[in-house]
Amino acid sequence: IHGGGWKSGSKAGGGPGLFQLLRRGYAVASVEYRLSGEAIFPAAVEDCKAAVSFLRLNALKYNLDPERFGAWGASAGGHLVSMLGTTNDVNDFNTHPVTQKASPKVQAVCNWYGPSDFLRMNDFPSKIDHDSGNSPESLFIGGSIQQNPKKVQRANPATYASSGDPPFLHLHGDKDQLVPWNQSEILHEALKSAGVETTLYKVVDGGHGFGGARDKREDLIEKTVDFFDTALEPASP
Repeated sequence: IHGGGWKSGSKAGGGPGLFQLLRRGYAVASVEYRLSGEAIFPAAVEDCKAAVSFLRLNALKYNLDPERFGAWGASAGGHLVSMLGTTNDVNDFNTHPVTQKASPKVQAVCNWYGPSDFLRMNDFPSKIDHDSGNSPESLFIGGSIQQNPKKVQRANPATYASSGDPPFLHLHGDKDQLVPWNQSEILHEALKSAGVETTLYKVVDGGHGFGGARDKREDLIEKTVDFFDTALEPASP
């Protein structure tokens, strides 16, 4: 699921690990969702849920395994995949008719530097004033985040962390100036407290998008694909 602050970007391109995933035998679907200029929260989450349900409903047609769906996203896409994973047991966002025909659940989530608690983003230095009424987060929910705490709580993946959530992998740069490192820490700790299998990998010196990181980008992609190999390994017969 693509990033872009929920206000830009498209499904074109297929994501950072497209070729590595294809080489290992994965089918890859890139999801389109309504941007904040088109419709405010929860529209984007509802669209992602519908996309998963559509793929599961058509699993036979597309030669997919309906029991092994992984979700991977970066930045705003990291937020949306985290919402998919933490709301597996929540029906509030299953508004599209297709979600009544097939489950929108995912079995593994990789979150690349996605927001998880909007009201705590300004706890760390950033190039963005996240509390501003024009911040990506405020535009996403349709009002200033500081003036809409209940709506923000509903949009925060950390709100929904529970024992039934799938395994998570978080990758986040400790020099990220757009989505602070603490955002992945918050979600990781919430999942861990709920007893969920979760791994947080600090990308040392990495900015937003991992620019300047000590790790090579291809190694971070391989780490992600390795995670899906393990988390989505078929059950023994």
